[in-house]
Amino acid sequence: MTRRTPPRPLNVEELFPEVVPLRREAVRLHPRAGRPAPGDSSVGGPLLWPAEEPWPECPRHPGSPMVAVVQLHRADLPDPVPFPEGRDLLQLLWCPLRHEGQWVVPLLHWRTAGEVGEVRPTPEPRPCVVHPELVAEYPSWDLSDELWDALEPRFAQVDQETGWDYQYHLSTAPGIKLGGYPGWSQDAQWPDCPGCGTAMDHLLTVESTEEHGPGQAWTPVEDRDHRWEGAGLSLGDLGGVYLFECRTCPGRPFTHRYDS
Repeated sequence: MTRRTPPRPLNVEELFPEVVPLRREAVRLHPRAGRPAPGDSSVGGPLLWPAEEPWPECPRHPGSPMVAVVQLHRADLPDPVPFPEGRDLLQLLWCPLRHEGQWVVPLLHWRTAGEVGEVRPTPEPRPCVVHPELVAEYPSWDLSDELWDALEPRFAQVDQETGWDYQYHLSTAPGIKLGGYPGWSQDAQWPDCPGCGTAMDHLLTVESTEEHGPGQAWTPVEDRDHRWEGAGLSLGDLGGVYLFECRTCPGRPFTHRYDS
């Protein structure tokens, strides 16, 4: 089954034309409980991990295996994020234990799926199939101070007249997604690449919930009238983990930010 995010309840670009140049595309993954195979795109499912390659352990908790979080095949996705040349598989793992100063320790792999032979069994926390969907986003916490100050009175007026809040209902899609804007709940904290000093690109958001505030503005049409089982993540106070990468430096170095 596909998943379709309903259109924004208001025309964002008509109401706030200043954000049009800042529009970005993101791929919402819409994870739902299922039985993905190692060769499938998934959240929390089995990975296409070579049998001869050791399963990674947390560098801060020796002996504690990392868990599979996201696996994405390039062929399953619209293309807002370029894959590295010659790679068609993205894999994200992390250590789920608490760490001093951060919630998770992530590990990001880019692979060529056709080069994986025998597959190693994967510890599966809560396997979900995915339903990738391309959506448009507009910045929320990523708006400049000047633009926020200029737009804030109109944001408040629209909210008062319609009940739809720009930040929660109109701008940035919640949930697990590729590309687009991070789903900050506090001030944006974009990292700079330690190698070249440029701002890193947002690669992946992993958030606890697919909805922001009341109103079901982001709930897919197919899920409106019944209960559904997703990835069941609980990151702090329903926060998120945001992965960033440098697409200029060799090896595409990555880092992450946690937002509670």
